[in-house]
Amino acid sequence: QLQTVESGGGSVQAGGSLRLSCAVSGWPYSRYCIDWFRQAPGKEREGVASIASDGRTNYLDSVKGRFTFSPDSAENTPYLQMNSLKSEDTAMYYCRAVVGSVGAGGYCNGRIMADWGQGTQVTVSS
Repeated sequence: QLQTVESGGGSVQAGGSLRLSCAVSGWPYSRYCIDWFRQAPGKEREGVASIASDGRTNYLDSVKGRFTFSPDSAENTPYLQMNSLKSEDTAMYYCRAVVGSVGAGGYCNGRIMADWGQGTQVTVSS
């Protein structure tokens, strides 16, 4: 079973930026789809953004225009660049890796090959 390792979280002030990485060691497949979810205390986990190797992406409405994926030279999956952070972005962020693509529902469709890791905490102070 492959494992994801999330990193890049931290504490920033509102308006600041962070870059999250989702590392999956030994990914043997030519295709991938990465889901980023987040969970704030007392709230349900929600999908934030997804990206597939075929170029398809999807973003939660509240992060559109602020979050975007960019190539990560250090990892085999793009990193999630988060700009103009708001206090409501405060949460634990998790990723998972799927062999598939972004489906009509906005999340990755396919076989989950690397499930959620330990997460990385993002704290935004106003």
